[in-house]
Amino acid sequence: MSKTNKKTFNYWQVRTIIVTMIGYATFYFVRKDLSVAMPAMQADLGISKTSLGIILTCMGLCYGISRFINGMIADRVRSKYFMAIGLILSAICNIIFGFSSSVLVFAIVWILNGWFQGMGFPPCVRLLTHWIPPKQLATKMSVWNTSHSIGAGLVVISCGYIVSALGWRWCFYLPAVVALIGAALILFGLKDTPSSVGLKELNVGKKQGNNKNNAEFKKILRKRVFGNPYIWILAIANFFVYIMRYAILDWGPTLLGEWKGISISSAGWMVATFELFGIAGMLIAGWVTDKYFDGRGPRVCVICMLMATFFMSLFWYMDQPPVWLATVVLASAGFFIYGPQALVGIASANIATQEAASSAAGLTGLFGYASTIVSGFGLGYVAEHVSWSAAVASLMGFGIIGAITFMFCWKAKANGYEEDFDKKVVEVK
Repeated sequence: MSKTNKKTFNYWQVRTIIVTMIGYATFYFVRKDLSVAMPAMQADLGISKTSLGIILTCMGLCYGISRFINGMIADRVRSKYFMAIGLILSAICNIIFGFSSSVLVFAIVWILNGWFQGMGFPPCVRLLTHWIPPKQLATKMSVWNTSHSIGAGLVVISCGYIVSALGWRWCFYLPAVVALIGAALILFGLKDTPSSVGLKELNVGKKQGNNKNNAEFKKILRKRVFGNPYIWILAIANFFVYIMRYAILDWGPTLLGEWKGISISSAGWMVATFELFGIAGMLIAGWVTDKYFDGRGPRVCVICMLMATFFMSLFWYMDQPPVWLATVVLASAGFFIYGPQALVGIASANIATQEAASSAAGLTGLFGYASTIVSGFGLGYVAEHVSWSAAVASLMGFGIIGAITFMFCWKAKANGYEEDFDKKVVEVK
């Protein structure tokens, strides 16, 4: 392979990672702004925790279904257009939400937002598996996965100040503007595949996404996704990962304020720290997976789930701790919970291979966001009718169950594609 070809490929690989990171982070601006607005909405409109929990659950379920269905669609369409359209429609939903005062309207608009949000992650997976060889996927996609925490962290910090200064409705207007800018970056900054810039595909000799006919594609799905027991185990384990993750991400500002008496702006910083530590957790988990576990992400997930459960137990046990100590313990839980959050997508993409990566991510995502039945409605109901202490205590049990589920994937390893990277990256003649 010539130096020119390799330099060109590396440029587009880095550009794809950076643009999709920024683009996907902006999806969080028009999804997790509700978490920060909820305490002010309760005070202003008198909405109960149970009602807010139902909205979160309905949105999460719709998002999970959307990721599943759109995962199969994303394997066959132009990724950048698909992703940008979803982000624009999410921004529109946020603007409508900000103008509303009816619980019914809130629910309908946020459910629609859940569907459009599901158009974000699958095209990213497809783009990354076209630009990153499988031997590098765990490390580089862990870097990409920091977009989750960057987006969520920035939105809880910024919206905390927005709510305090301008009111909760601006918590939806301003993030919508950010999302529209992100959509423009996606449209002008991405190329779908190496062949679109004059390079051969990494997966030489196999038909690519749009060239598959229906029969071929269905056969791939049956063999590599729906007929693969490891994909199903990862999907079930992802259910428990997301319960722990979204319990803090969705309810963090509310539970910290009501349970620990912390101000909304300080609570925003604490949840952001949870996310920032999660970035380090993702990066280290990806590096450890490639360096010491030969790409076997589920093994690292077992360790991470046990450690996340340990720190969540400390957080639950502490009675009125200093803010700095509560922040450190909560952030340590975030460090370990975000390892599995990243590795489930990486492992499923590697196991399913490039041809069905988005579909596998869609299936695991469906289970992940089905968890909002528990993290949304379930925790809201328990907090309202029992206590926040009981709600947080339940997370420890879910962490243990998640670790046990990952153990059933202990022997799984990536099928992968051919790994001779240098021989793949050549110009189309």
